[in-house]
Amino acid sequence: MSSTPATTAAALASANVGFDHLFANDISGAREALSKSDSPFHLLGLGVSAFLEAALGMETGLMAEAARLLAASEAGARKARDAEAKRVKDAARTAKPGTIIRDGAGRFAAGLEYEILSADAVVMLGLTHALSESYMGYLLCMYSLNAAHSKFTKLYKTVFPTGLDGYHTPSPSRRPSVSDLSTAGDIAASVSTLSVTDSSPSSPGASASASTTTLSTSSPSASTSASTSTSTSTSSLAPAPPTITRSLFGRWGGSSVSLNTPAVSKAEQREREEIEKLERTRPPQNTVEEFVVSGTAFGFGLFNLVFSLLPKKVQSLVGLFGFKHDRELALRALAVSAGVSVLDGTDVAGGYNEGRERDVHGVFAGLVLMTFHGVVLLMAGYQADEAKTLRVYRAIVDSIEARYPTGALWILNRAKILRMSNDADAAIAVLQKGLEVGPEPDKPRFVQADTLLVFELAWTLLAQRRYAEAATAFVKLTELNSWSHATYYFIAAGCYGALGDKAKAQELYDALPELLGSKGKKVGGKDLPTEVLIRKKLEFYKEKQKRRGGDPAKFGEVVCISSADELGIFWNTHQRIGDDIAEAHIKELAALTPPIALVGATSPYLAAVSDGHAGGANASHPDIDTPDESALRALLLGILHRTLRLWEPARVLLEVARDTQAKVSTWIAGVANFELAVLELKWAQAEAEEKGDTNDKSIWAWRLAGADAHLDAAQVFAGKNEIDLSSRLDSRIALLRDEIAKKKAVVR
Repeated sequence: MSSTPATTAAALASANVGFDHLFANDISGAREALSKSDSPFHLLGLGVSAFLEAALGMETGLMAEAARLLAASEAGARKARDAEAKRVKDAARTAKPGTIIRDGAGRFAAGLEYEILSADAVVMLGLTHALSESYMGYLLCMYSLNAAHSKFTKLYKTVFPTGLDGYHTPSPSRRPSVSDLSTAGDIAASVSTLSVTDSSPSSPGASASASTTTLSTSSPSASTSASTSTSTSTSSLAPAPPTITRSLFGRWGGSSVSLNTPAVSKAEQREREEIEKLERTRPPQNTVEEFVVSGTAFGFGLFNLVFSLLPKKVQSLVGLFGFKHDRELALRALAVSAGVSVLDGTDVAGGYNEGRERDVHGVFAGLVLMTFHGVVLLMAGYQADEAKTLRVYRAIVDSIEARYPTGALWILNRAKILRMSNDADAAIAVLQKGLEVGPEPDKPRFVQADTLLVFELAWTLLAQRRYAEAATAFVKLTELNSWSHATYYFIAAGCYGALGDKAKAQELYDALPELLGSKGKKVGGKDLPTEVLIRKKLEFYKEKQKRRGGDPAKFGEVVCISSADELGIFWNTHQRIGDDIAEAHIKELAALTPPIALVGATSPYLAAVSDGHAGGANASHPDIDTPDESALRALLLGILHRTLRLWEPARVLLEVARDTQAKVSTWIAGVANFELAVLELKWAQAEAEEKGDTNDKSIWAWRLAGADAHLDAAQVFAGKNEIDLSSRLDSRIALLRDEIAKKKAVVR
C-alpha cells in the first residue's frame, strides 16, 4: 500500500483503536484490531502488546515475539519513510509552478512520523534489559538505547526548536528547555529543518497568512534556537518551480519542499518570525501532527529519564561517550506528551491537547510519569514536596483512568496513590475490585497487567501484617508469571513463619532448592539479585540449625526474623504503615532474646523488655546468636521507630545496625546509612513544621549536610557485586540525592 497523507492518517487512526483496547485491558480486542493491517503503525502496536506482556509480567520468553514484531515495524517504518520521500519528490517534479506539496505530518518534514516509529521499537527493547536491576542488564539497556540517542536528540531539535517553554507543563525548568543533550560530534554540527504548513483560521498567526511556508534553522550549540522564517499568502507568491531541500533527516531519505520567495523588510521578517514561533507551539491539528509532537516529546523524555535513573557506575560509563541528561527536562517532555499539567496547586488534565483524543504516546508518557512518581514515593524515603508529587501523580491517573476505567495499569496506580497517602485499606479494596471477574468472564484479560495488581496487593497486605492473605497472593504470583518463583516462595514462607505456622513455612523453604537450581531465574547469564540473597539466607538458616543441634530438615525453626519482613526492607515496606502496625512489629522484635539494649536513648517500646524474658519455647538458646541477626533486628527497629517519629532511638538503633559487623548480610551497613540519611531529613521536616517555617535554614542546613554524609557512606556499599541488591541501593541513593537537591534549592 503506497503512503499518502490520507493513508498515513487512516492507518494511524486504525492502529489507535487497537491501543484503546490494550489500555482498557482487552488484549484479545487489541490483537484483533492491530492484525487488520500490516502498516508500520499496526506492527508497532502488536510489538508493543507483546512487549508489555513480557515486561509487565517479567516474561522474558515472550520477548522473542516482541522483538520479531518490533523489528518488522522498524523495517516497515523505513520503507514507508522512503516511499514518502519519493512521493514528495515526484510530486514536486510534476507540480505546476507555485504549488505547495504537502506531506502527511502537517507542518513537519515528510517521513518524520516513521523516524519516531523506528526509534520507539529500539527503546522498548532496551527497557526490558533494565528490568533485571543488574549491571549487565543496565549495560545491555544502554547498548540498545545508544542506537536511538542521536535520533531522539535531533527529533527534539526539529520538533521543538525553541524548546518546551511554549507548552504548559508541571515543572518549568530553571533554564531554557532547548536540548544540549548531545554527543560531542553533534554539538559541532548545525541543523536545518524545512517544513510546509497550512495554518487554519484557528491557529496562531492565521490572520496574517492563510497558508505559510516556513523555513527554520536551529543550532544545537545555542541555548536558544534562532529561527528564520519566510511567510506570505499563496496568492502573493511569485511563480517559481518547486524545489527539494534536504531536511535534517535528508541523510535518512526524508525531504521537504521549499518555495522561492521574494525579499522582505525587517518588519515583515520579525512578524513572520513571531508567526513561526507561534506555529511551532500551536496545538496539533491532525492525528499525524499529534503523533509527531507527542511521539518526539515521549521518546526524548523517556530516553533521558532512563539515562538519569541508571546507577552511577553505569552513568560514568555513559559519560565516556559524551552523553548528558537533564531529568527535569525529561519530565517536562513527558508531561508535554501526556498533556497533563499541575500548576499552582490546581490539577488540570488535558494540557496542550485538551479536548482531543490523545495520541498513544501520550498514554505511554502518562504511564512512565506514573511509574516514576510511584517509584520516588516508594523508594526515595523522603520527598522535598510530597504533596506536590502526589498531586501530579493523581492528576495523571485521573486523566487516563477517565478514558480507560477498566485498565489494570490505571487501577494499579490509583491503588498506589492511596497507599502512598497512607490509606492502605482503600488501596487493598481498589486492587481487589480490579481483580474481580468482569461481566464477560470468558473474554481474555490482559493477564500480565492483572499480575501487577496481584503483586501490589501482596506487598500492601504484607505491610499491613495480613500475613495469611499476603502469603496466598505471593504464591498466586507463581501461577501468573515466570519471574522469580523462588522469591515469591521465600516471602510467602516468611509470612507463614510470622503466623507461627512453621510447618507450612518449612514446606515452602524446602521447595526453594529446586526453584533456585535448574529453574532459577537468569538475567544476562547471571542469577537474579534476590535469588543470590535467598541462597545465602538458606545456608545461614541451615548452619544455625546445625550449630544448635536441631533437626537439619527443620531449619525453619531457627528463623526468628521473618524472611518476608527482611526482603520488605528493600521494597521500603515499613515506612508507610500505621502506628499500630509499627508497634506490633516492634513488640515482636523486642520479645526476641537477648533483649536489645539502647545506649544514649530510650524507647517506650523497648523499656519493658527485661533480661529474664524468654523469646521462645527453648530458653536455653537465645533467639538471636549471630551479628547478622543482631544487625537485622536493629535495622528493622530503627526504621520502625522512625515511622513512629521517635527520632533519637531510631538514630541509635540505625547506628547499631550500621556498626554491627554482619558476616553474611553485608548489605545491612549500606542500607543502614541510607536509612540514617532519611532519618535526618524526616527529623528536620518535623522540627521545621513545629517551628512554623518548613524551609528554616537554621534547622535544615546541618541536617542536610548530615544526610549527604550518610549517603556518601552508603555509596561505598552501592554498586559492589559482592553486596546483595547493591544496584537497588545505588538507585535509591540517586533518588534521595535528587530530593535533597530540591530541598536545598528552597531552604532559606
